Amino acid sequence: MVTNGAMITLHDVHKFYGKQDVLRGVDLHVGPNMRLGLVGPNGAGKSTLLGLMLGQIEPDQGSVFRAKNLRMGYLPQDLLKLSGRTILELATDTGDSLAEVEAELEQVHAELANEKDPQAAAELMARQGQLQSVFENLGGYDLESRAQRVLAGLGFRQEQLDREVSELSGGWLMRAALARILLSAPDVILLDEPTNHLDMESLLWLENQLTQMPCSLVLVSHDRVFLDKVVNRIVEVDEGRIFVYGGGYSEYEQQRASRRKAQQAAYDAQQERIREMERFIERNRSRKSSAAQVQGRIKALEKMERLKPPHEDESISLELPPADRSAKVVVELLDVDLSYGPKQVYKGLNFIVERGDRIVLLGRNGAGKSSLLRLLTGAVEPTGGRRLVGGRVKMGVFNQHAMEDLDPERDALTELSTVAGMMPQSRQRAILGAFLFRGDDVFKKVKVLSGGERSRLTLAKLLIARPNFLLLDEPTNHLDLTSRMVLERALQEYDGTLVLISHDRHLVNIVANKIAHVEEGRVTLLPGNFDDFQRLWKKRLPQGGLEPEPMGPGGPAAPLEQAGEADAAGAKKSAEQKRREAQARNELYRKLKPLRDELANVEHKLAQATAAVDELVAEMVAPQAYADADRWRELSTRHHEAVQRLEKVSQRWERVALELEELEARHKEL
Repeated sequence: MVTNGAMITLHDVHKFYGKQDVLRGVDLHVGPNMRLGLVGPNGAGKSTLLGLMLGQIEPDQGSVFRAKNLRMGYLPQDLLKLSGRTILELATDTGDSLAEVEAELEQVHAELANEKDPQAAAELMARQGQLQSVFENLGGYDLESRAQRVLAGLGFRQEQLDREVSELSGGWLMRAALARILLSAPDVILLDEPTNHLDMESLLWLENQLTQMPCSLVLVSHDRVFLDKVVNRIVEVDEGRIFVYGGGYSEYEQQRASRRKAQQAAYDAQQERIREMERFIERNRSRKSSAAQVQGRIKALEKMERLKPPHEDESISLELPPADRSAKVVVELLDVDLSYGPKQVYKGLNFIVERGDRIVLLGRNGAGKSSLLRLLTGAVEPTGGRRLVGGRVKMGVFNQHAMEDLDPERDALTELSTVAGMMPQSRQRAILGAFLFRGDDVFKKVKVLSGGERSRLTLAKLLIARPNFLLLDEPTNHLDLTSRMVLERALQEYDGTLVLISHDRHLVNIVANKIAHVEEGRVTLLPGNFDDFQRLWKKRLPQGGLEPEPMGPGGPAAPLEQAGEADAAGAKKSAEQKRREAQARNELYRKLKPLRDELANVEHKLAQATAAVDELVAEMVAPQAYADADRWRELSTRHHEAVQRLEKVSQRWERVALELEELEARHKEL
């Protein structure tokens, strides 16, 4: 175990691919307890940096130093090589040293059983003691139990651990390989987008695990919240150079803005100096008395190292066509059963999506989130019950299959035009530009697009087709941070109904107004976003979940096409019993309605208060705000007051939401 000094050092490293300078003169140091987050657009060189650290890639210039006996953990690109064993066997295969010690221990045990010579037996027993001590220090005796805990944290069930690795999908194979890394106790862990195949529960578990491990970490991730929680330095890869910032991603954004502001000021000052020197040369070129000064300035200009302006982030501007208004009830599942062969996913499920809902489905992989989404889209038929769709509903679905439907021989602009109708081509190009297809990028064929580019093109197609009901399954996979910002802006401006599966907490917090928690065949609908779920609802979920939110007075709304039909069981009830139940339901509705109305009103005020803060922030970050000290003070005061108002409204929303939830829980038997 390396405990002090440099673990990995890159010195003046250059790396070229053809004519492209991926890295130019990079210096980077990884020491003990450093947790580095590598950020930058796709193709900037983040994975190249990991390859250099691992020794898989050699620099074209410069040097890479790795400490002697350094233990590194890394997810290999070719995970298929990990097959040929069970999940538990893969996780416990933590290194050659442990396997060698265990093999020698078994050999010593066998020799001891047959050894008759007391002297030789004593020597074997001494060696056995040494090996047992080493085996214990390497964690051999409790390795299997620790492996079971780690695999459980990553979403594996106990009955799955004896399955062959070859039976796993790519995402689950990645989890098993990640478990092996965590158990091998390396000095440095290098991870390239480890959260892409994790559900929210496993992501939170991994986040907590990485923060507690006594090792260094180099991490490529586009998940801002994950970076904030796990790393203590951000390494930005920008046009072949790297810039190191202290803290997590939030601190990086602030520090980068300050650096770019200083870089812009230095560039502007140099440009003004250059213009002054050029004007002097032009005015005095023909004067003999000024010849020496002119030549001095010409030489100074020739020797001057020209500064570059800061790289501008690609601006995002979206003006999406509005979606047509749907019926109030968008889609409803009534007493739905769903089974895949002998496996039952849902039984008697009632679930309703109403116009304006922005629902995010949360739950472990395998809990039924994707099945619920497919039920809502109609991609699968329920094995029992009914799916009803409201009037004027136009669906748009994003999933892996939607990306595969792109025609590989079409260019991006032609592919978009297939759903653009009469929209002018200039408008289509503007929308592609908002999704980061700039200039000649619109003429790139689908077959040469990266995974992120295909995702963006598919999303652009979905949104200009003007669906009023959008269903998205993990749309941020393969997207870099800039592309995620495009998606966030698009979904913020989208005025239809939304159901989303995502483990990107930043996105969930921005777009959600309801959380549907999926667990063991139950779906619990709760108000708010992910932070609200973590703070208010998660700790209140008993085993099996809270009672679902009533979908109308006294319980789920009546079926859209069955209003007035008698319930078979209800027909057997006495008139008095039905009268009492109806009276109780009406009483509950009378109590709930004011709270629901107040919650809707507070949510409206919350949106207004949030928008006011956002508008002030937008004014404060504008360059002209810094130039006017009085204006800056005024904006700062208004921003402080707006934040206080937002906090008060948020606290009021929390009180009303809790009161409503507790009242519904007390009457759950109805």
